[in-house]
Amino acid sequence: MTSPSRLIYLPLGGAGEIGMNCYVYGFGPQGKERFILVDLGVSFPDMDGTPGVDLILPDVSWLADRADRVDAIFITHAHEDHVGALGQLYRHFPKVPVYARVFTANIATRKMEEAGQDPAMVQVAPVWPQTVTAGPFTVGFAPTAHSIPEASALVIDSPEGRVVHSGDFKIDRDPRVGEPFDPVMWDEIGKSGVRALICDSTNVFSRHEGRSESDLPAPITELVANARGMVVATTFASNIARVKTLAEAGRAAGRTVCLMGRAMKRMVTAGVETGVLTDFPPTVSPEEATQIPRENLMLIVTGSQGERRAASAALSRGKYLGHELKEGDTFLFSSKTIPGNEVSVGRIQNALSEIGVEIVDEQSGFYHVSGHANRPDLQRMHGLVKPQILVPNHGEHRHLREHCRVGAEGGLTPILAPNGSMVELSGNAPSVVEHIEVSRTYLDGSRLIGALDGVVRDRMKLALNGLVVVAIIIDEDDEPLEDCWVELRGLPEMAGNESVADMIEDQLSEVLPRLDNKTVMDDGKLEEAVRRVARQVCVSEIGRKPEVTVIISRLMSA
Repeated sequence: MTSPSRLIYLPLGGAGEIGMNCYVYGFGPQGKERFILVDLGVSFPDMDGTPGVDLILPDVSWLADRADRVDAIFITHAHEDHVGALGQLYRHFPKVPVYARVFTANIATRKMEEAGQDPAMVQVAPVWPQTVTAGPFTVGFAPTAHSIPEASALVIDSPEGRVVHSGDFKIDRDPRVGEPFDPVMWDEIGKSGVRALICDSTNVFSRHEGRSESDLPAPITELVANARGMVVATTFASNIARVKTLAEAGRAAGRTVCLMGRAMKRMVTAGVETGVLTDFPPTVSPEEATQIPRENLMLIVTGSQGERRAASAALSRGKYLGHELKEGDTFLFSSKTIPGNEVSVGRIQNALSEIGVEIVDEQSGFYHVSGHANRPDLQRMHGLVKPQILVPNHGEHRHLREHCRVGAEGGLTPILAPNGSMVELSGNAPSVVEHIEVSRTYLDGSRLIGALDGVVRDRMKLALNGLVVVAIIIDEDDEPLEDCWVELRGLPEMAGNESVADMIEDQLSEVLPRLDNKTVMDDGKLEEAVRRVARQVCVSEIGRKPEVTVIISRLMSA
């Protein structure tokens, strides 16, 4: 007997964290569901927990094992935490169509090309009320306001009813670039009956109504006009409405504008190519800008979140592309620091302060508005859509829990579903029916590695403990030579007046001749004996227990 069909929702990333968004919807009999995937985003590493890693991607192994049942991928908008992993992870879903709106499709196509995937699999989707059919689902892209053009919620219809996936959104009737929030459209979507709203939770703790992007030009223009010296401004590269506001403020203040950072240039180019960005002020190259008097120049740069390789960080460390900050210059952070990035941003701001640069951020005045709905705006969305069920996403666990509380106070049925929680949305009440073990995937150089593969763990051990390399030689008679070679990395070289490497060598010269033949002939046992000696010396002399690599060379008799 065939089991009844069910409607499920499964977050693989983005629920319980901010970033790395990846959500699965499924419909059909248990074990035979057809799936769609919403967003494939990244988050960014830090030196404490993921040293050397380039990007952090969701673990899609559960869905990859069921790739033959995946009917489509939908990308809500072009932020990196929603589209950044598309090219790298698409190999798990060959020939599955990717749907996005024009601007997002432009960025998604580049992601596919960069990863060697077929860019033709990215298809431009129509706008609601037109829809795309994918297996048992029909999906419509409902335009909404955000800090990037053409952000869209998804209206997902199935035989079990309608689900609205809000994506990232805010209530802004005049976002300057991109479509405004349309309450009439959302009221119409809600009138058809909505079983569940899967909803952005980022700003649930902000109790005031969200402000409009159109309120920013005046205060930013005044700031730039009154600044002395060079002005530098940073914001999210993808927030091309803000980039345009900054550029227009610079021009209005009589300054020449220069864009710095590949990501920012790429986003502006994509905006112009797709027609969502018009009348962007003229700019000059970094090379041309070196010929402009400092007091007549404004740089708009990447790196608002403290990224080590971005232009902001490079400028804080010294000269970058011929430009150098000096005392009396102004540096505007027209952005909000994402939770987790405070240390990185603070490091840059402290470096700028040491130079004597005037630092301006959202605490200094009205120079930034969020791209996410605040609590009153979330409540308004609840009222427009009128869902039976509320499933908070896009937030840390505390955001999800608080959003559940807000929804319950408004008469909705909330359910807390962090990453790996499979929620059945069909039936009389939502329930978590299964917990999927989800991890992370790391882009490390040009390779994808699992978080549990041990590569980053070993790297952290080396960073924390240091490394001792020991090379020993076994002669033709299978006897260890007393003279060995020791090198230290990431450890103090001296203990008092003595070399730690010499002390390890001396101790090994006493221990090696006393080893029995069985130990000497077994590489594993010999390595362990040498490792034990090296660690004992280090613990005794410098208080560290390092990682130890043993190199054994065996001479063969003629």
